[in-house]
Amino acid sequence: MNICVIDGQGGGIGAAIIKKLKETLEESAVILALGTNAIATAQMLKAKANRGASGENAIVRTTAKADLIIGPISIVLAHSMMGEVTPKMAEAVAASPAKKLLLPLSQENVEVVGVQKLPLPRLVDAMIDEYLRIEGASAQEDV
Repeated sequence: MNICVIDGQGGGIGAAIIKKLKETLEESAVILALGTNAIATAQMLKAKANRGASGENAIVRTTAKADLIIGPISIVLAHSMMGEVTPKMAEAVAASPAKKLLLPLSQENVEVVGVQKLPLPRLVDAMIDEYLRIEGASAQEDV
C-alpha cells in the first residue's frame, strides 16, 4: 500500500501523522512524504517516511498513483496554507482515485460543520483506530 502524507509550512502535522503510521503499520506500507515546500518534506522524512518529494509536480504526479492520501483538509483547498497549496495541487488530490483521510485542521476561513475540535494527537489516534486498523485487519483476513 502506498500512503501519501501531504503537508506544508513547517510539516508538523505530516510528521505527527507519519510517526503514528510507522508505530501502527511498521513496514507494511510505503509512506511517501509530499511537502508543499522542502522544509515540510524534510520534517516528514525525519519522522521516518520511506521517501519524500516537494512541490507541485511531485504532488500532482504522486497522488495519481496513491492508494491512500492523508493530510489536513487544506490540501484540497486551492491557495490554502498561505498560498502554498496551488490550484493544481488541490485538484490533483481531490481527483485522485485514492481514498482520502482529511483531518479537520485549517487556518483558512473554513469550518466543517458537525466535527468536534480535537487536538492533533487525538485526531491522528482516531484516524488510525477508526480507519487504518480496520482496513489492516480486513486485508490480513483476505490472506
